[in-house]
Amino acid sequence: MHSQTFAQKALARAAGLDFVEVGQVVDARPDVVLSHNNTADIRRTWLEFGQERVTIPEKLAITLDHAVPAPTTKHAQNHAEIRAFVKEQGIRNAFDVGRGICHQVLSEEAIVLPGQLILGADSHTPHFGWMGAFGAGIGRTEVATLWATGELWLRVPESMRIVLEGPLPPGVTAKDFALRIIGDLGADGGLYASVEFSGSGIEALSLESRMVLPNMMAEFGVKTAYIAPDEKVFDYLAERKTKRDWVLGIGYFSTPGVGSFNAASFTDEISNTQYQLAANAIYPDTDATYTAEHIYSAADLEPYVACPHSVDKLATLSQVAGIRVQQAFLGTCTNGRLEDIAAAVEVIRGRQVAAGTRFLVIPASRQVLQDALRLGYIEALVEAGAHIGTPGCGPCMGNHMGVPAPGEVTISSANRNFQGRMGTRDAEVYLANPAVVAASAVRGVISGPSDILGNG
Repeated sequence: MHSQTFAQKALARAAGLDFVEVGQVVDARPDVVLSHNNTADIRRTWLEFGQERVTIPEKLAITLDHAVPAPTTKHAQNHAEIRAFVKEQGIRNAFDVGRGICHQVLSEEAIVLPGQLILGADSHTPHFGWMGAFGAGIGRTEVATLWATGELWLRVPESMRIVLEGPLPPGVTAKDFALRIIGDLGADGGLYASVEFSGSGIEALSLESRMVLPNMMAEFGVKTAYIAPDEKVFDYLAERKTKRDWVLGIGYFSTPGVGSFNAASFTDEISNTQYQLAANAIYPDTDATYTAEHIYSAADLEPYVACPHSVDKLATLSQVAGIRVQQAFLGTCTNGRLEDIAAAVEVIRGRQVAAGTRFLVIPASRQVLQDALRLGYIEALVEAGAHIGTPGCGPCMGNHMGVPAPGEVTISSANRNFQGRMGTRDAEVYLANPAVVAASAVRGVISGPSDILGNG
């Protein structure tokens, strides 16, 4: 048997084959097909194919997240069309306004699992590599094709390996590591590649930090990205999948939501699910062939900032410190999780957002918002003068909820900063980690946490 990378193994499984070669085109059957506010457009293409019923409704996952709540009549009509389609087709995995960003929600709901193939009409679908799934963004017409046929041609990508040795230093995050990679190798350095992360530094990352890396690899041009799943991943997903199965009455549970849910009573089923997740996980062969290997020492990393108007326009924090900002934005599928909000609160608690600066905070999901409320994070942010938005993408797409004025500067925890990304071509967007975003909001200029906290 030939040695195989993760991408080879994952696409071979999805195609029902024992082995695939790099460059081979395969007919793959995904486990999950993702769309969001673009679902209405996809539906129109699907109807042009002469379709009436979705072939794989059980595999569809649809979220309303990119422009929520609806900022215009056009958006409201779009939402209404999607809701009608969901009801008509009997789509079970549908999440309405306020539930959160697609990648975060599908992770929280354990709809995607290790070893699976998820194809989505969103470029950041490589996100699901955090759990060892093959996630890839595809076009709307391709999604319509999947609705009609249940399968899609995919070319098996080449693979590269990126190794992180040692734990990240204080103040340095997975976001900084991602920016460093893209800055070193270029925004097209991973074009149509599969990136496999490994090393002691990756293993040491929290699950929320692991989510950052595959998500950001979309800005590296990749087809997919991968982190080997471990017990932390299986534990996270097993409990969530068991609870979801109980609510829906599937798998072990024959009746939806009967009685009050008590996790202790589901111990055996959770353990069984953990075993199944581990059994279905995919790991590359130790002697697999890679086009390149890049090794980083965590000790050599520091906070970085991506400068306008490209993610690979890298600077150290010290090189751009002092630039005036009119807006700071914390959120998105990259850095809108509880860990990110906690980092911001550590900086801003007991302080005030600078005069002339707006600080927008948009949790990635309703669950993140609820947890942040319970822990007092939202109260601390509001007291500091931050503005809290509905869980969703917010101003990342430039649709609403924080579009900057011409000439203004935004520092953001998002993943993209090309010209016009936030809705204004004559505005500038810098990208940084959550603590840097919060510190910049407090001082009104690009700053690090140490400028406020006095340490490090």
